Amino acid sequence: MAKTYLCDPLIDAFLDDLWSSKGLSDNTLSAYRTDLRHFDRYQQSQGLRLSDVGQADVRAYLAYRVEQQFARTSSARLLSSLRRFYSYLLQTKQISGDPMARIESPKLSRQLPDSLSESQVDRLLAEPNVDDPVECRDKAMLELLYATGLRVSELVGLTMEQMSLRQGLVRIIGKGGKERLVPMGEMAITEVEHYLTSARHELLGHVQSDVVFPSKRAQMMTRQTFWHRIKLYASRAGIETELSPHTLRHAFATHLLNHGADLRVVQLLLGHSDLSTTQIYTHVARARLQELHQQHHPRG
Repeated sequence: MAKTYLCDPLIDAFLDDLWSSKGLSDNTLSAYRTDLRHFDRYQQSQGLRLSDVGQADVRAYLAYRVEQQFARTSSARLLSSLRRFYSYLLQTKQISGDPMARIESPKLSRQLPDSLSESQVDRLLAEPNVDDPVECRDKAMLELLYATGLRVSELVGLTMEQMSLRQGLVRIIGKGGKERLVPMGEMAITEVEHYLTSARHELLGHVQSDVVFPSKRAQMMTRQTFWHRIKLYASRAGIETELSPHTLRHAFATHLLNHGADLRVVQLLLGHSDLSTTQIYTHVARARLQELHQQHHPRG
């Protein structure tokens, strides 16, 4: 009989500390938990506790992952989780040395985010039938997503108090508990107003909720449900581009840059803490940058 796996209690203590001190999202905490439990299972199979692990044990696990053909991106995320975990153990004096001190992450090529052209976005946003309460909700969500560049998790979790139609702003609590104000734009305001007055009460029925975009069961919609809705409208609009849950967020950033927006402004709107994260979008705006250079440089 296979031995029952018992998670090392250090993992839960670490996650509790992250939740209380850093305000990380449930999705981020879940990713940490998954990485650390995989690592813990392996070390237990080698007769080791997490507090006993050394550099050689980490390298052995990485070699095992190579043999099992884990993706480099997956291993890079794992190493990030382990670094934070063992840093916590050092700070709380539960270990005396850091087994991650000389462990290097695999070099990754920065993948370009999937995006849509402006005409494709127009087709996608025109697809929902606003006479249907569910599709009226979806229309407002799509318009708001494209107008603000919100993460899907931020959109589905949006509450009424976070949104001011009069000021045309949404207040977002992003990764790490950081707050940002994002303008909605006229089209999004119009569609959200129409949805709130004509469809939201039908979705909620007699249920009281502050969720802006509830599901048909009057509950907060999941990211996965909304992702399926996006794919439905893309299919109906004949869009064959490979989509991801953040496709409209990428389109928001790309199209802003194409129309001359400053990179640091886009960084603030997206809620990126590091400008280098935003710079991945500059490749898609290269044609626009070349055009501006030719128009305005004396030797363009």
